[in-house]
Amino acid sequence: MRYEWFIGLRYLKAKRKQTFISIITVISIAGVMVGVMALIVVLSVMSGFQTTLREKILGTQAHLVVLRASEGGMDRYEEAIKKVEGVQGVVSAAPFIFSQVMLSSPSGTSGVVLKGIDPARVGKVTELAHNLKAGRLQDLKETVDKDFPGIILGVELAKHLSVNIDDPIQVISPLGTMTPMGMMPKMKQYRIKGMFYTGMYEYDNTMAYVSLGSAQKFFAMEDRVTGIEIKTNNIYKVKEIGKEIRKTMGFPFWTKDWMDMNRNLFAALKLEKIIMFIILVLIVLVAAFNIISTLIMVVMEKNKDIAILKSMGAPPAGILKIFMIEGGVIGVVGTVLGTISGLAIAFNLENLIDSLENLFGFKILARDVYYIEKFPSQVNFLDVSLIVITAILISLFATLYPSYRASKLDPTETLRYE
Repeated sequence: MRYEWFIGLRYLKAKRKQTFISIITVISIAGVMVGVMALIVVLSVMSGFQTTLREKILGTQAHLVVLRASEGGMDRYEEAIKKVEGVQGVVSAAPFIFSQVMLSSPSGTSGVVLKGIDPARVGKVTELAHNLKAGRLQDLKETVDKDFPGIILGVELAKHLSVNIDDPIQVISPLGTMTPMGMMPKMKQYRIKGMFYTGMYEYDNTMAYVSLGSAQKFFAMEDRVTGIEIKTNNIYKVKEIGKEIRKTMGFPFWTKDWMDMNRNLFAALKLEKIIMFIILVLIVLVAAFNIISTLIMVVMEKNKDIAILKSMGAPPAGILKIFMIEGGVIGVVGTVLGTISGLAIAFNLENLIDSLENLFGFKILARDVYYIEKFPSQVNFLDVSLIVITAILISLFATLYPSYRASKLDPTETLRYE
């Protein structure tokens, strides 16, 4: 072992008279550890939020939709579907009708998005069939009782309206018909045939589904639809696939992908992740100042040792290395401990949150405030690597000034008074 490493590691061990310096060393290690741990946990939660939201959104929405830039919707949609399904990258396609209505029950009213779907094909483009907690998609098809077609509600919406399976519910459209008394809203009674649960309060409280034929009759769309939903073989290539669809379909058809439909949400999450990284790096910077103060006090304490080493022929570069090694070990130990504890928390975060909620009896993540009800945690090892490298570089940078000052000490001046 070279003398720089031997002396640098030895200085980490305090003698009886240097206990205070040892305590500050421990505090410096703890500061780096807490900063690294916080960074790993917070960025893992942010990554988990992004992944979970993306999965839930793509379980409810299609990857891509094709619309027609004209009033009245899209006619001859079956021909359009065949053209779309012939585009490379398209897995399946299904027609849909999309409009805002009001649902009314004896217990209350609520504004919702009513979506007309083809029960036989919607399962090929979304995860609606897997999200059903009661009923079946086939139940949406009109039965003998044509006056009461079926409707499927989100579980939160059903709770809000205090309705259950087979209960009647009134659907009111603001796009009514003109009468001698003025514009009258259109109303029709439906019967609840199922309920779905996505885990996202925003969808479970504002979405309702009816059959495509029922929606066409209610909105007087004849044989037209709002557009075509598409599932692709790669969610990250929807821009290229959409461009190819527009080229194939021509004007007046246009496309909109899941990234465009949720751009603000994911942009906000990305920005928040970057800001959180910057803020939490400040914790590591505070720990770096502790490293600086620790090394400055060690240099002041070891003036005599430095002078003797220089008198014995140790070059300034050797003295510099001694104190850089000491500060570097503090940073590396703190980073390693922080990485281990951060990964342990990140991998077990959901269980820890559940334990805290059960212990204190309150919900940390409210469903009616946030998009999801549980803390998702996804460890991104690229983020972890970036955190580790950043923490070690900051720690090494913090050692430069005190190490440089130590290497410039004049041994004659120091030993003159000894």
